[in-house]
Amino acid sequence: MAKIKLTDTEQVTQHIQNLEPDLAHTVETIRQTILGTDDQVGEYIKWNNPSFYYTGEMKPFDPKEYKRDIAVFNLHRGNLMLVFPSGAKVNDDSGLLQGNYKDGRKTIVFKDLDDVKSKQKALQDVIKKWLALVDQ
Repeated sequence: MAKIKLTDTEQVTQHIQNLEPDLAHTVETIRQTILGTDDQVGEYIKWNNPSFYYTGEMKPFDPKEYKRDIAVFNLHRGNLMLVFPSGAKVNDDSGLLQGNYKDGRKTIVFKDLDDVKSKQKALQDVIKKWLALVDQ
């Protein structure tokens, strides 16, 4: 019998459902915050974690530049972190984006659900600013 291929969204849902319940609830809250920011934000599993990307039209680019990728979860060893591969391009005056990586990435670390809720508006603002930088 042929195995049914799950959609990207179904794969993300399944991944989150396999997490420890408290972590799953927190990750789902972040997921809905990000997806609710703009209808041109899509999701899939990349690097073994839920990831978010721009679904709209873009000028051609080298795929190794990761220009389409907005954010990727890092859930390794109990961490609850979002990695923005090109986050250094975003003018984040809230201080939400952290790190000084040579490759241009920035991160957001969340402690728990209350921390996520306190950062929701700033997270959406960062994503909106990121989307405004897209080369269309």
